[in-house]
Amino acid sequence: MNHLQYESSPYLLQHAHNPVDWYPWKEEALQRAKKENKPILVSIGYSTCHWCHVMERESFEDQEVAAYMNEHFINIKIDREERPDLDQIYMETCQAITGSGGWPLNCFLTPDGRPFMAGTYYPPFPSHNRPSWFQILMHMEKVFREEREKVEDQANRLLDLVKGSNNAFYSSGLELKGEDSPWTSDLFTGFYQNIKARFDSIDGGFGGAPKFPPSMTLSVLLAYYYESQDEEALQHLQFTLGKMIRGGLYDQLGGGFARYATDKAWLIPHFEKMLYDNALLLGIMADTYRETKEPILAETIADTIAFLEREMLHPEGGFFSALDADSEGVEGKYYVWAYSEIIELLGQPGQLFCEYYQVNPSGNWEGTNILWQTSAPDQFAEAKGLNREQWRKDLDEMRQTLLAERQKRIAPGLDDKILLSWNALMCTNLVKVYQATGISHYADLARKNMNFLELHFRQEDGRFSHTGKFNGASWETQYSGFLEDYAYLIEAMLAVYQLDFDKSWIGKAADLCERVLQDFVDLDSGLFYFTEEGQKDIPIRKVEVFDNASPSGNSTMLRNLLTLGTLLERPAWKKKALEMGEKMLDGIQKYPSSFTNWILGLRTIIYPPKEIAIVGTDAVLMARDLQNKRLQNYLLMSDVGADSNYPLLAQKESGPNGTGRIYICENFVCESPVSTLEEALVRLNS
Repeated sequence: MNHLQYESSPYLLQHAHNPVDWYPWKEEALQRAKKENKPILVSIGYSTCHWCHVMERESFEDQEVAAYMNEHFINIKIDREERPDLDQIYMETCQAITGSGGWPLNCFLTPDGRPFMAGTYYPPFPSHNRPSWFQILMHMEKVFREEREKVEDQANRLLDLVKGSNNAFYSSGLELKGEDSPWTSDLFTGFYQNIKARFDSIDGGFGGAPKFPPSMTLSVLLAYYYESQDEEALQHLQFTLGKMIRGGLYDQLGGGFARYATDKAWLIPHFEKMLYDNALLLGIMADTYRETKEPILAETIADTIAFLEREMLHPEGGFFSALDADSEGVEGKYYVWAYSEIIELLGQPGQLFCEYYQVNPSGNWEGTNILWQTSAPDQFAEAKGLNREQWRKDLDEMRQTLLAERQKRIAPGLDDKILLSWNALMCTNLVKVYQATGISHYADLARKNMNFLELHFRQEDGRFSHTGKFNGASWETQYSGFLEDYAYLIEAMLAVYQLDFDKSWIGKAADLCERVLQDFVDLDSGLFYFTEEGQKDIPIRKVEVFDNASPSGNSTMLRNLLTLGTLLERPAWKKKALEMGEKMLDGIQKYPSSFTNWILGLRTIIYPPKEIAIVGTDAVLMARDLQNKRLQNYLLMSDVGADSNYPLLAQKESGPNGTGRIYICENFVCESPVSTLEEALVRLNS
């Protein structure tokens, strides 16, 4: 048993019984590499990674391979979700060397942690022009031993490349000088037109396979529709959500979305389910539902949250990280069906069920069946001459029968660590769901989750940890919070404020913003490092700018600074956000699909949000009613009376006998107040 036995990460514990003498990325291993002058072999993955499991079985459980690794390398296993800072550095190295990346990520380092070679999966025997893992090991050991000078030179050049990888995306600032502002509606239209060029009008989404849920890009479409009333943007948004919801990407029985589809039509999922994907998809479905009131969105939201509560929620309120793609060592086994199984369970009605969900005796995927739909229930009922309401009822009962049977199977592995960043994303989007649906249970989930994060992740000095896990009744956290932890948490606190209008959440968010400005700022770029000042166990500090599967910490901080800068009237924070936008403008214009959350931040610069203040004894109730309306891009504060500590509430008077009044403002200049939501909506939508 190796050194991973003492860790809490489910991924590291999966490897704790390998004959490889794995270490976690901690001081003991780093010091041993320097002392023995040995290269470090870092293998990075995550618990729900299919090919990580494959390589473990093929190579890391092999006694001969392990003996060679133990003799010639200091071997370190990293959970990429615990240490995204290290994963970023070494993934960029791999992409620079090979032109692609992925997991497992295997990287060879000098004893002080500088990378000199990297790759992804390697088979146990040479195949498809790819060397075996043993061949790679022998070659890297020989190169390190016999060509050390070349290794050192390669490591220095790669590290310099990673350090400067963002330079190509930074604006020079020259085009921003003078009187003309770059922040125009034409700029936002340009972002949209670039994204529109990649519309997949047949299957929804953007581009070809594989297809990942494009939550932030869809949010750009909704924002563009709201500002321009361009119906094409809204139509593609609705079309894409419908395709994903009816495809195999979505769990038709249990709810929740898989990480991505391997095909163009969203039919064949890579079956792992990640918390962050489902959080972001809940957000865009809620925002779209508030605009369109499409029933399918409300149903999918409800089923997805039911899945999260059933399978990924700790009783105290924290959400677990992920569910594996594999069960019993087979990808997707938990989710797929044989035609005969369904007929046996459902009887004669099962034939209609199979027809609706594209199930057939020979299978629709690798000899078995993934459930997916090609039409809405009402369309199917009409085509078959069925009563619509009865068909919906029958379909739901059959789904519940199969779900109950599926739950008797051996379930996929659960990654039960709890990440601050992903939980904060979930909290923010639960608030969106509540605002769109008015269902109080969702607000309760968000409150409970935020209280969990405050209680379990806050350290004595006010900082926050990145990851934690329950071991029985005991709770253990690890690693200082990264930029995304703080950025998402600030955003979540501002969202939770919108539930009850308790201003203490604004104060807490502002305190964390001060900490980010103090501990994470990069004075050269004006952006924020991913790691806090003083972290010693990384080869370099990186500024992460891309909006990948989840929003970048920098783009989220731009939005936070704009929001808090307005709520607290801090011009310096708004100026900081503008400078960040200016710094990134070149890159965003050239590659908008890689910077979609940045675009959402720039939207609030181009189209400043309406400032709404509601005061009076019924102010909170009026505010909640307003949140449920077809309304976007606004900042809302609500209180019983005026509060001079908050500029938007200062000098605002309630109506006669304390009745509510609604003030609509721009840059704190307000129109005359109104007393009803109807009057307010007319002004807001004019």
